[in-house]
Amino acid sequence: MTPLPGVPLPAVLARVTAVLKAAGIEGPRREARLLAAHVLEVAPGALLADPDRMLDPAQAAALDALARRRAAREPLSRLVGRRGFWTLDLALSPDTLDPRPDTETLVQLALDLLPPAFADGRMGRVVDVGTGTGCIVLALLSERADLQGLGLDIAPGAARTARDNARAAGLGDRVAFAVSDLLAAVRGPVDLIVSNPPYIPTGVLETLDPEVIRFDPRRALDGGADGLDFYRRLAHDAPRCLAPGGHLAVEVGQGQADAVAALLSETGFEAVGTRADLAGIARCVHGRRGSQQGR
Repeated sequence: MTPLPGVPLPAVLARVTAVLKAAGIEGPRREARLLAAHVLEVAPGALLADPDRMLDPAQAAALDALARRRAAREPLSRLVGRRGFWTLDLALSPDTLDPRPDTETLVQLALDLLPPAFADGRMGRVVDVGTGTGCIVLALLSERADLQGLGLDIAPGAARTARDNARAAGLGDRVAFAVSDLLAAVRGPVDLIVSNPPYIPTGVLETLDPEVIRFDPRRALDGGADGLDFYRRLAHDAPRCLAPGGHLAVEVGQGQADAVAALLSETGFEAVGTRADLAGIARCVHGRRGSQQGR
């Protein structure tokens, strides 16, 4: 049987780039290369090193199919099934939010809130509420060998994905994952509670980019009528779980920082503050368990 002819990579890249450009995708050439690298199971740089590579017809067809899905606004990270976050390479699933770079601000804040060491050489205890891929708690554990973590999510599929990511990152022996409605599964005391909860007001959801509203789990986005439902619950329940001097740190949506900071102050948190992201937007709110809380 005569083998089917190969298809030159430059021709396929040009075709895919044109499809993405026509759909209004930013950086269509770059995304075409990333999709091609995924199909060929090589690093993106390998394509630049071998520009005359030939694709077999099945590979070309697979790349064309991915291009059509991307043109329909399915996120690149969903197509390749992975997202880089902090120093980690994380698998995604339909049950997980696609981690955004903004959330790295929460990771850095959490690291700054933790003491340099814990008394008597004990391990520090961190709880990540709404863990999704596990990105926040795994990033923290990757930076601090003296931490142990618990990731909580109401979706069993998210907990499974996070557990797989922990094992792949070599952190599975220091973190556990459980299905829980916010902090219901936590008895405490813990040193730090972190969360990137749903914070989009319900009425705004349908105005989000297609990549978000069509492909991120709605329950990971919908924060109720004013977007603050989950912050109210966390502010009231976190003191029960925190050790004296422990901190709650949360990511917030643009324009929500003052309202969330007020919630923490009203429920007795002390040293309440905010942290801006690289764009100067107040992205996180934090507070220390007050002396009268948790009694």
